[in-house]
Amino acid sequence: MTEDGRPVADEQSGGGTPPNPPEQPEQPKAEPGRGQIRYQDPESTTPREPTLAEQRARIAAEKRREEKERAELEAAEQKSQKRRRVMIGGGVTVGVVALVAAMYSASEVSNEANASEQYCATEQSGQPGVRDQDDFCNEQYVTSHGGHVSGGMFFMPIFLPGGGIGGYNSYRYAYTPAGVSAPPVGSPATGSSFTKPSGSTIKDTSGKTIQRGGFGINNKSGSSGS
Repeated sequence: MTEDGRPVADEQSGGGTPPNPPEQPEQPKAEPGRGQIRYQDPESTTPREPTLAEQRARIAAEKRREEKERAELEAAEQKSQKRRRVMIGGGVTVGVVALVAAMYSASEVSNEANASEQYCATEQSGQPGVRDQDDFCNEQYVTSHGGHVSGGMFFMPIFLPGGGIGGYNSYRYAYTPAGVSAPPVGSPATGSSFTKPSGSTIKDTSGKTIQRGGFGINNKSGSSGS
């Protein structure tokens, strides 16, 4: 014991005040109002089953996508069909036009090759006699030279040496057979007729078409013939 009567600690018996424990690090305190983040391992974590609302939303979205794709396909098909109809219709139109043009061209070539020629000729017993100058079948020329026109016939006066008129020569338009040219002036009008051919191409002696045959439109400039 000590002098003041307090017992002395026995070092061998382990008595006395135990030593202070080692200090522990202070743990951080979670801030109030904030949650904690939990990390999941994608290799070991089982996926969560979608809720019924999520399943319905997914099905509705898939249905809208399919309907949109179907509508786009239908629109593209309708556009393609319309384009094909236009192309087919255009091809038919072009084909018809080309066919008509070819027929018209061939007809024109045939009409030109088989054209009848109109010229002025004397009349002998109702038939063309001799070809004369075309002025004798021109109304303006005939009337300005003392003649006259009646019933498609042209009458030119026969002047006597003393200055009188000894009568009239009659002229009419004559027409050659198809594809035959008019005879020279003063030559017999062999094979020609005073009857104007209908539906045939007719040219005058200068080569001008006065009536078109075939697909053409008749020109009445040569109507002074019978």
